[in-house]
Amino acid sequence: MNTSVDISVIMSVYNTDFNLVKRAIDSVLNQDFTNIELLIIDDGSDNDPYNQLLHYVKYVGYKVTYFRHENCGQSKSINKGVQLSSGKYISIIDADDEYKPNHLSSCLNEMNNADLIASTTNTVVNSNEDYYVPDKYDFNKIIHVDDCILFATLFGKKEVFSSYAFENMYAADAHFFEKVSEKYKVKKVDLRTYIYYRNNPSSICSILKQNSNPLLQ
Repeated sequence: MNTSVDISVIMSVYNTDFNLVKRAIDSVLNQDFTNIELLIIDDGSDNDPYNQLLHYVKYVGYKVTYFRHENCGQSKSINKGVQLSSGKYISIIDADDEYKPNHLSSCLNEMNNADLIASTTNTVVNSNEDYYVPDKYDFNKIIHVDDCILFATLFGKKEVFSSYAFENMYAADAHFFEKVSEKYKVKKVDLRTYIYYRNNPSSICSILKQNSNPLLQ
């Protein structure tokens, strides 16, 4: 692994369609800021019998490193990625989303006055209802995604990510943001350089929407 990178990008993967994962990987490698590494943490996927992901990682080269462990959830997988990372800054990407080419450089430009940022997203939806997700305090209430803290828009100093582990819970991202704000300078920024596919029926938010929140159905 490169020990002199500026940004480590962490991607947790669990049974995401290979074509979506490839899109996410390509969006990281096509950034206009290039001193990066991508750490892919395979959280025990069992839908890739031909090892397409591993073969693609070998094909794209040295900037991408693949790790695999038994299924333990997104939070623990991201925590593992933090431990393995070597960058001065850490960014996250969901395996079924993608970055615009200027995402990392735009995030980096925001770091003069912050230790950790979260950004708004370019959200892809099928309907207006997809903009709304269950509130972390009450699943029967809904909030707009622009008012959320999202895992994959977090970007900050490695020190911040190393100071507090993500917990295995709904809204672990928001909980992390609130917790580290007690010690570090955090802010929400309006970048919209992260493409967030809210039209994915297998996402955690979509499952909660289907199972527990009639306001979102």
